[in-house]
Amino acid sequence: MLLEIHPDNPHKRNIDIVVDCLKKGGVIIYPTDTIYGLGCDIYNNEAIERICRIKNINPKKAQFSFVCSDLSHINDYTKSFDTPIFRLLKRALPGPFTFILEASKQVPKMLKTKKDTVGIRVPDHNICQEIVKALGHPIMSTSLPMDADVEYYTDPEIMYEVFQNDVDIVIDGGHGSIIPSTIIDCTEGSPELIREGAGDWEKLIG
Repeated sequence: MLLEIHPDNPHKRNIDIVVDCLKKGGVIIYPTDTIYGLGCDIYNNEAIERICRIKNINPKKAQFSFVCSDLSHINDYTKSFDTPIFRLLKRALPGPFTFILEASKQVPKMLKTKKDTVGIRVPDHNICQEIVKALGHPIMSTSLPMDADVEYYTDPEIMYEVFQNDVDIVIDGGHGSIIPSTIIDCTEGSPELIREGAGDWEKLIG
């Protein structure tokens, strides 16, 4: 299904369609404040395995992130962190950043890395925030399989043509970006830049 949802004012009925799909083990392609992502319910192992097949990756070696609706969600799925890290998160989120933090016991085993960490995102985008709020917990997120064709990576209609047999819903929330989120590792005390993407990293830590 190609489902058009207004990015600034998402209609509740459309959000409910997406959430119902996720609860039933569906896989979606959805917009964020950076690139479009592949997503599913963090508690549905079959859906997670489907995404791994789409990306042709081993679930045990995969590095997924959680899309949360706000900072309170983050506290549920990560171990406690010190005040400077909390201030950093508060400055950066919602925004185009992924923070690697120590995972709490609430993170499903299948989604923990060997280092027992988890990537956390709170995109500054109404559609994904409303989906997570209505679902009641984060969605698992990863990027689409990379391809030389930038158009399919940014145009939901082309995404639907490419992935309609692999996913249940492609959300059309307008054209997406080709620049991914900036990844910051906060597990070793001082924040460490892992991947520079969207967002002003230097201004954030300055």
